[in-house]
Amino acid sequence: MKTSFKLFTAAFAIAALVFSTETKAQDSQAWRLGVGINPGVSIDNPYGFVLGGDLKLQKDFVGPVSLTLSTGYTNFFVKDDFKPIADDLGIIPLKAGVKVFVTPNFYVGGELGAGFGTNDGAETSFVWAPAIGWGFGNGLDLGIRYEEFTKYDASQVALRIAYGFNLSK
Repeated sequence: MKTSFKLFTAAFAIAALVFSTETKAQDSQAWRLGVGINPGVSIDNPYGFVLGGDLKLQKDFVGPVSLTLSTGYTNFFVKDDFKPIADDLGIIPLKAGVKVFVTPNFYVGGELGAGFGTNDGAETSFVWAPAIGWGFGNGLDLGIRYEEFTKYDASQVALRIAYGFNLSK
């Protein structure tokens, strides 16, 4: 199931990139800082609910393309059935990515990076996260993403509710 989901996500991202080449240029070259909360649901046992927060720096690049850099904290909560044998998992992700506006407000994006485990003995994990979302003119940003931390066998589907501040004004 994970392989087919990855293939679908990759095909969707490629189609969005191809489609976005025909959109009008938005050469604002603005810098933005987004602050978000990320409630999610884990796809893997022993975890259930996931909650995180993030800071995302975004730089408008060329036309509808923006580059991103993000960090924050994500906590995977262990389901009650697994509490005797497993602990919650805390991760500090550091990711770089791209955001492509397919329409003036709708975007697709993806990020790659590292997840630094905060539990004793936790190692660093590769993380990848494709996303789609809607950016409103008032700074509100609503998105949904799939995020996988490969070293921990932990992945989630998360909602991102954020507010972006324009740093270029």
